Amino acid sequence: MTSSAPLGLQGAYHSGERTSNDELRTRLLDVAGELLLRHGPESLSVRRIAAEAGCSTTVIYTMFGSKEGLAEALYLEGFERVRRRLEAVPPRRDPLEYLGALGLAYREACLAEPAYYSLMFEKAIPGFEPSERARTLARAALNIVDRVITDCISAGYIPPTQPRKIADALWAAAHGAISLERAGHLRDSSTFEAVTVATLCSYLVQRRDQED
Repeated sequence: MTSSAPLGLQGAYHSGERTSNDELRTRLLDVAGELLLRHGPESLSVRRIAAEAGCSTTVIYTMFGSKEGLAEALYLEGFERVRRRLEAVPPRRDPLEYLGALGLAYREACLAEPAYYSLMFEKAIPGFEPSERARTLARAALNIVDRVITDCISAGYIPPTQPRKIADALWAAAHGAISLERAGHLRDSSTFEAVTVATLCSYLVQRRDQED
């Protein structure tokens, strides 16, 4: 490319004067996510993303390798955004209260990013399957929940068990409520809270009955 005054993302990519590579990468992912949300998976051509972002297709191939690489990057970015929201929740002295706060933050994260949510959990891109590495990294975004459940065990709220089992049960329950809310069947967080609390309490009752 031989432009004497490069503009937009393309110019920023080459000169490094307006934005870092990380900012450019985030911008490209946001553009792709918005296209996915508004126009469906057929809109996710490298050429269209480049046109919307104001850069060349070479930039996208340089950053993501392929369309499949871009889809996996979107998938991981969605989980990274969830992780950041969870990590931003102020810790509580009571780990059980902290666990509840994390649950609400998770719901908010999912509802705030509909394009990413659809890709992460609803197979918005037909044929896309994240790699095992990507699935491992995605689950690691929720490690803070495992840690707080461990704290609940240490505090005596939960009998000794594998924290991830409880975390995954809560995760599954949460998504039932979130899916209904996204579809317009629920209007607030009350059912989400009821479902997640009931799941945790039911599990704890069963565990305690076994130990009595």
